[in-house]
Amino acid sequence: MPPKDGKSGKKKEGNISKAERERLQREADEQRRREEEEARVIAEREEIERLERERIEQEKQDLLELKDRERREDELNELRHILDENHSAVTAWESECRDKAKWERYMRCDGSPDPSVQPEINSFISLWREDSETQIQLVLENCALALQLTNELDFLLSEGPNPCVAQQYRETLLCLQSLIQIKLNLATEELLKSANSHSDIETGNMQTVVQDENITLCLWANLNKNPRFKGFWFEEVGLGFELPKPLAVHDIAVRILHTRYDHLSHHSEREQVKRRRSMMEAVLTPPAESSAAVQDRKMEGEGDEEESSKPVEEDSRSVRSESRKRSAVSVISAKEGRKSSSVKPLEEGETQMEEITTALEADQNGSDSSPAEPVTDSADIHIVDLQQFRPLGGVFYFDVFHLPPQSHTVRGWEMRELLETGLQVFPYPTEQTRVQSSTSARLDEHSSTVASLPVGVTVALPDSVMFLEDPHVAHWDPIGQHWRADCITDASYDTETHSISFKMNTFSAFTLLQESYANMPFQSWELRPLHQDSALFTITGALIEVSITVKGKQCMLHMEETKNLDHLLGKWMSPSELQKAMQRAGINVFVNEYSDKYVSINPKDPLIEHTVYEQMALMSSAVAFSWSRWNSQCGQEHLVLQACEQLEAGPVAEEEWSLYLLGAQRNQHLKMKEHDDSFSPELTEGSEFHSTFLHMLRQDMSTEGQARVRQSHYLYTDTVQRLLCATRVLTYS
Repeated sequence: MPPKDGKSGKKKEGNISKAERERLQREADEQRRREEEEARVIAEREEIERLERERIEQEKQDLLELKDRERREDELNELRHILDENHSAVTAWESECRDKAKWERYMRCDGSPDPSVQPEINSFISLWREDSETQIQLVLENCALALQLTNELDFLLSEGPNPCVAQQYRETLLCLQSLIQIKLNLATEELLKSANSHSDIETGNMQTVVQDENITLCLWANLNKNPRFKGFWFEEVGLGFELPKPLAVHDIAVRILHTRYDHLSHHSEREQVKRRRSMMEAVLTPPAESSAAVQDRKMEGEGDEEESSKPVEEDSRSVRSESRKRSAVSVISAKEGRKSSSVKPLEEGETQMEEITTALEADQNGSDSSPAEPVTDSADIHIVDLQQFRPLGGVFYFDVFHLPPQSHTVRGWEMRELLETGLQVFPYPTEQTRVQSSTSARLDEHSSTVASLPVGVTVALPDSVMFLEDPHVAHWDPIGQHWRADCITDASYDTETHSISFKMNTFSAFTLLQESYANMPFQSWELRPLHQDSALFTITGALIEVSITVKGKQCMLHMEETKNLDHLLGKWMSPSELQKAMQRAGINVFVNEYSDKYVSINPKDPLIEHTVYEQMALMSSAVAFSWSRWNSQCGQEHLVLQACEQLEAGPVAEEEWSLYLLGAQRNQHLKMKEHDDSFSPELTEGSEFHSTFLHMLRQDMSTEGQARVRQSHYLYTDTVQRLLCATRVLTYS
């Protein structure tokens, strides 16, 4: 019977387990229903709360937008009034300065002609051309005066005179530049005529150096004709050369003429402009139009060129006024004028063709920031693009001449053969003759003709220039009127002696090049006030950091660990003078209409950007501004930067900075900080929308800060604005 009892117990136990499972299942289902109900109730409550929060936030947003719309016109009118008032004051001051400069030039009694007075400058040129003086020191003095006149003409041209006057200035400028070179050649010939009387005892040759602040003349005359001669080093000026053996036995003279000015590059720039214009004509000419029709239209247009160019010049002189007016209105209609607008550089006044070219490139490229077609001839890759590279340290004229007949003393009489040919260039093979003679050289390996062996040059880098990278070398092509990078071999830079050595296939003028935008894009920037009408503008570039102190209308450059720039550092200059001096010294932080073709940028709406620069300048006596990493992530229509009130000179504490999101229609103070992990457009507590950055900053400023802003001098704000527009730190960092 035990087995029977066991089966009955198991069956009972199984029945209990099934009932228990059903009960547990019912309890679980009930629990789930209660939890679902609770979750539903919580979700409904949260949804109601969310909707309520959104309603409240929307009401706040609507209220802020309503307040912004109500005061929008007043804020824009106030900003426009301030900008127009400052612009009128600056224009009047500049006009007064020009009149004063003209009067001082008129009253100058130093015997120098006024280059703006055509009879005076023509008389000077005629008299100097007829002057037979060839003594080197007197020639250098006259050249120094002529260089001073060319600088004055450059300044007059930068003022934007009418086309007829500008053409006269350009012709006079070219005439003076040509005459300077002619006089230096005559002085060189005179020195070489008496080379044997100044020969060196040790070498038997003549070597001499003559220099002033503008020119260094190194001469070597081959009197000894030693076939083992290799080269000579002018130690006092850091210049040297090496000759191939065939030249060492000829009656030759070698000249290295270093001019600290550059009278060649503008020829290449003019040729490149012509090429761009011809490309423009090809683009703008309808395909079906015949060449004869194009020529007829050109001839018809020539008659109207003089009349049409006058309003163009007038427009270029008033560009700042129009830019200010457009920028103030841009917060209303930024998009309508985007493609016709641009941020003007420090030196303003584009020609009409350049404006058309820029607009056409913008239309073709759209918002794409990729490089456009280079400005030089794409078929010749060796031509140096002077937008991408900048000649530094002047020009080195490297020439070889026939040695003039030397004097001989016969029975107490000094006799010299007189030649009417003047200084003759020794016909060392050029690039073209090398190509032609290469075949004949292979046929006659024992030819007595001077072989086309390279000549060597060593140049110590000029002290007045800072090379951020190893310099490049380019030689001048007198036929094509270009700097070229070919025919330069074995270039090597010595970091210890700061000199560069290379070989050239011919004797030619050469220059040292540096990439114009080697220090871009900028890594960061900061503009902070020092005191009333004074600020420090610091740019940390890709290679070096520069700081510019602004005080009123003057600027001063500061750099750390920099040698040989005493002529530039710590000197007060006008903003335009500082820009030119920095670029001549190889320290370029300034941009132009072509810069975005060579630099990776954060493209921004130019009208919005220019408007922000104007308002930053107005507030810069009391507000510090700085770079933000979020600026590159907010799109083309918005700008992000850091700002805070700063009334004491010194660095800004990290926690003091606030982020601002700026756009065409609205400016807002963000709740987030610079080092947050993600971007959020949420407003900071208690902040409001404003139509201008100026009023956005004002809402949180102290009474003292607002007083400082109101008392800012118009010349100071104009200087700060020029620097910001010239560097465009919001786009190029």
